[in-house]
Amino acid sequence: MNNTSYNASEIQVLEGLEAVRKRPGMYIGSSGPKGLHHLVYEIVDNAIDEALAGYCSEIVVEILPGNVIQVSDNGRGIPVDIHPTEKISAATVVYTILHAGGKFGGGGYKVAGGLHGVGASVVNALSEYLELTVKRNGKVHFQRFERGNYSEQLKVIGDTDETGTTVRFMADAEIFETTEYDYETLLKRLREQAFLNAGIKINFSDKRNPDDIKGEILHYEGGIREFVDHIHKTQGLEVLGDKVIYLEGEEGTSSAEVAFQYNDSYKEIILSFANNIHTVDGGMHETGFKNALLKVFNDYGKKNNLFKDETKLVGEDVREGITAIISVKLENCEFEGQTKGKLGNPEVKPFIENLVYNKLMYFFEDNPAVARDIFDKAMDAKKAREAAKKARETARRKSAMENASMPGKLADCSERDIELTEIYIVEGDSAGGSAKSGRDRRYQAILPLWGKMLNVEKARIDKVYGNEKLMPVVTALGTSIGEDFDLSRLRYGKIIIMADADVDGSHIRTLLLTFFFRYMRPLITNGNIYLAQPPLYKISRGKQVRYAFSDEERDEYIKELSTETHSPDIQRYKGLGEMDPEQLWETTMNPETRTMKRVDMEDAVKADEIFTILMGDKVLPRKEFIEKNAKYVKNLDI
Repeated sequence: MNNTSYNASEIQVLEGLEAVRKRPGMYIGSSGPKGLHHLVYEIVDNAIDEALAGYCSEIVVEILPGNVIQVSDNGRGIPVDIHPTEKISAATVVYTILHAGGKFGGGGYKVAGGLHGVGASVVNALSEYLELTVKRNGKVHFQRFERGNYSEQLKVIGDTDETGTTVRFMADAEIFETTEYDYETLLKRLREQAFLNAGIKINFSDKRNPDDIKGEILHYEGGIREFVDHIHKTQGLEVLGDKVIYLEGEEGTSSAEVAFQYNDSYKEIILSFANNIHTVDGGMHETGFKNALLKVFNDYGKKNNLFKDETKLVGEDVREGITAIISVKLENCEFEGQTKGKLGNPEVKPFIENLVYNKLMYFFEDNPAVARDIFDKAMDAKKAREAAKKARETARRKSAMENASMPGKLADCSERDIELTEIYIVEGDSAGGSAKSGRDRRYQAILPLWGKMLNVEKARIDKVYGNEKLMPVVTALGTSIGEDFDLSRLRYGKIIIMADADVDGSHIRTLLLTFFFRYMRPLITNGNIYLAQPPLYKISRGKQVRYAFSDEERDEYIKELSTETHSPDIQRYKGLGEMDPEQLWETTMNPETRTMKRVDMEDAVKADEIFTILMGDKVLPRKEFIEKNAKYVKNLDI
């Protein structure tokens, strides 16, 4: 390259909203489904901010035919007077100029979520069209934008005695991979907002199909206390104590709410929020809560002589089985990262620590029976942690003595580059034998499993160590589990679960996925876990053979291979063991011809909830989940 060709003329200046359309990911995370739904969140967040300011009590969110979104609120209405410097309507400024809004200390909002003056204009820039209706000062004002541009100024179209803002927009198909909204995704977010803002009413409906209009009114006077109840109810968890513990307080311009309750599970669910933004990576408010919780337990135990020796509880002991919601409202949130995943305000940590310590200690002293039940659970968790430590040390010694030998049933590969290697975890010795014979030995390893394995959703980690079904998997992968997990020691780039295409096979897959999710989660987030897709049918006539992976494909191949005199032979595979090595290689293992599904995890909380429902003790939530989702299942073998 000629360096002299790089000069001032090469520096591009993107005017107005052009920068947003050029790089949408910088503003909404991605141009995929996540970014698409983020558009709705931004407009709703603006309405929520009106509620936080005390001017809005109801928000109506609608998915209209054609995947058009309409959000209405009964707040004050966006200001419509002429902006002193821009010389156009203030409403037009908000929707066409980045970093313009009432959230920068001008007195419009003390507390705000959203993208702080970017949200409205970003949604406008990324929409095929956006229509803005403002009810304010006795008049109805209207303006239409197309891809962020407008031909007419804001105009008066009628009179009204109401106030509020309505935004109707259609996401731009030129920008997004899909413009199809998922009802459940939006419902989850809107329900979350209703919990976090006690008393606000969000009316959500999906009107895309006139024959199947669905919706919910989300209204929770109990706020985050009802949020905790909702999580326990949907997951079918038995709770300790008869009510959610609720703590609240203020310090200067900041306020905080904490609600939590313990249940009979072994996992912790802690969801934290700052100005209604879900801080998925935690932050100072979450750290403050955890520190205070631990200090309360240890001080309470010491004060009441509940410890038999000098050992103390640690964080994981006091958080086992907890479901907690932490919500702070701050005048100026300092988020780390573009997606606001972590709260960085240092002053929040001591604020939450003092609030939780003082009020929880008072609660414990005032409710000794509840406090003792919770404390005893933490002590049980401590015993289990110590047992797990012993089991882990035993496993390490055994591994060292055996010189880290691989499981006896593992047929390893010769390649060592994990960019190339893959391991098939195969259900049953019969299928394992076919897989071993049919594989490419250079880079494909085979580990057969037999029988049903431990359901880790119902067991602590100490039960995993030494388990004859799961430890061979751990040993083969090389990463260890739990707090010892080390992704850098992974021996195979692809971990492929290959089970029969029937109910038992589905059970095996779910048990393994539950294990990976609970104790080796980075394998999922890093994209290492795959599900093999064996064929359901073999359709043949003479030397012509087709493999079908669905009933629809089967019917197509039957039609293709049928003649006037002969119908093709149809074989329904009930298990992998019915295929010979050549067929298994050709249909399920050959990288040139196979189909696989990669397991990913966009929403860890939702995944956690589903695993609890499917693999936990409670039957009713599992029954309700199956009834609700059965219509989406394909290739179900009953």
